Amino acid sequence: MKNYTITVNGNVYDVTVEETGAGSAPARPAAAAPKARPVAAPAPAKPAAGAGSIQVKAGAAGKVFKIEASVGQSVKKGDTVVIIEAMKMEIPVVAPEDGTVASIDAAVGDAIESGAVLATLN
Repeated sequence: MKNYTITVNGNVYDVTVEETGAGSAPARPAAAAPKARPVAAPAPAKPAAGAGSIQVKAGAAGKVFKIEASVGQSVKKGDTVVIIEAMKMEIPVVAPEDGTVASIDAAVGDAIESGAVLATLN
């Protein structure tokens, strides 16, 4: 038996898996397995006070690889604000228009969904 923790759509489940097949013990009737219990997912990060009105959103799901801009920095349309890693590729997330970074709403290593707000601009 092996124990795993699996996250599906932000819900965390602890599961136990029994291995069967060649080289393992013969399969035996299993007792009724307990249901996977959902574990509360961490609360999403709240935007910083004074967050800007222009949202910088992820174009793909992945993991935050690097944060290129900092709060208070001026950026031009097309400047890289955050880099996400998806499918072993680094994908820049750019400023949709000129502005000043008001908040960074993600941290390096965060798993993010497509469309997640990563930063805001004024």
